[in-house]
Amino acid sequence: MRRAMIGALAAVAVVPAGAYAAHQPAATHRPALLARVNVAASEFKFVLSKKSAKRGVVLFRVTNVGAASHNFQIAGRKTKMLSHGQSDTLRVTFLRKGHYAYKCTVAGHAAAGMKGVFTIG
Repeated sequence: MRRAMIGALAAVAVVPAGAYAAHQPAATHRPALLARVNVAASEFKFVLSKKSAKRGVVLFRVTNVGAASHNFQIAGRKTKMLSHGQSDTLRVTFLRKGHYAYKCTVAGHAAAGMKGVFTIG
């Protein structure tokens, strides 16, 4: 009888992790990372590896490949001021479809061409 009981307990303990997790409520409801976008900043333009993404979290990796200092601003968020060779990362959650303007906030840089539109579909 004791062996049967130990065998039954061992069988219960070997439940696949996926089966257990399927019955548990999600701890957080963070949107999944949907896109990574590399942004190269130089005089006087931005080059983005992607110009659009789906709704959710977008990770912008901004690198200054130019000589002058630049930053990158989108959806109310912006990087620190970047000198040549420096990088910074922005994690932005887009909840709505639409067109989101981005720019360099250094005086005169956006007017010189450091601006554009990122699309969320």
